[in-house]
Amino acid sequence: MTRIDGHTILIGLMAYPIRHSMSPTMHNTAFEALNLNYAYLAFDIDGDQLADGVKAIRTLDMRGSNVSMPNKQAIIPHLDKLDISAKMTGAVNTVVNDDGILTGYTTDGVGFVNDLKKKGHDVAGKKMLVVGAGGAGIPIAAQSAIEGASEIRIANRQDGHFENAETIAKSINENSKASASTLSLEDEQAFKEALAWADIYVDATGVGMKPLEGMSLVNDPSWLKKDLVIYDTVYAPRTTKLMEVAKEAGVESVYNGLGMMIEQGAAAFKLWTGQDMPIDLVEQAMAEKDKEK
Repeated sequence: MTRIDGHTILIGLMAYPIRHSMSPTMHNTAFEALNLNYAYLAFDIDGDQLADGVKAIRTLDMRGSNVSMPNKQAIIPHLDKLDISAKMTGAVNTVVNDDGILTGYTTDGVGFVNDLKKKGHDVAGKKMLVVGAGGAGIPIAAQSAIEGASEIRIANRQDGHFENAETIAKSINENSKASASTLSLEDEQAFKEALAWADIYVDATGVGMKPLEGMSLVNDPSWLKKDLVIYDTVYAPRTTKLMEVAKEAGVESVYNGLGMMIEQGAAAFKLWTGQDMPIDLVEQAMAEKDKEK
C-alpha cells in the first residue's frame, strides 16, 4: 500500500460474484515487484451495472479492466474496438484504455494453452471436448484450434449460449485445420460417448464455483477413462466436485483453472504495462495467500 499516491493508476476487475478472486493478489504483487504505480481492485458488477462500470473506466481514467462472468460478452457493445481474438470469439476478458478509446481483448485461450503446456500437455493433434460456450469456453476452443487440435466438440445446454457454440464451431471449421462440431448436454448418452472419445476434457462452465459449489456435470466416475486429461476452469474452490469425481475414477491428469488464470493475467498485464509479469513471484504470493485461508 506504500505505492499508492496521487499518481497511482487504477485497473479493475468487473464480474459477479468476484470477491473470491485471486487477481488482485496476482497483479498487485507484480506491480510492487516491478515498482509500477498501479493498483488493481475487484468490483462486484453484473449486467445491470455494466454500462456504468464501463463509463467509470473512462471517467476515472483507469488504464483498463479485466472482465469475467457474466460480463465477457455483454461488455462488447460498450467498447470502441476489438482485437482479432475478441472478434473471432465474441468475448472479452481484458479492456485497455488508450486516452479514452477502449479496446477489448481475450487472453483466456492463450492462458489455457500455455498452462496446459506447462503441465506437460499439448493440444496439438488432440481430440477435445469443451463444455460451456460462454466467455471462457469459446476462447479455449478457438485458441486450441489455432494451436493444432485435431477435433473439438463444443457442448452446451440448449439455452442462449448454444448458438455461440454453433457460431464458433463454424468459425473454427472455416479458419483452421481443426474439425469442430457441437453437442447438446441434454443428450446424456452423447455426452458420455464424447467423454470416452476425447483426449482432453475442459469444463469451462461456472458449475463447481459459488453458487454451484459442490456440483458437477459428471457425477459418475465410470464415465471417465484414466488417461483423460481433465481441466476445470474453476479455481475457487481449488478442488471442485468434478476433480473429486475424476480422482475417484483414477484419472491422473486433473487440473483446476488457477494456472490458466495466472497465464491469462500475465497476457493482460503485458497489454496494460508493456512488461512481463514475474510469474514465479506471483505464484509464490498466491500460494501464501492460500495458506492464510
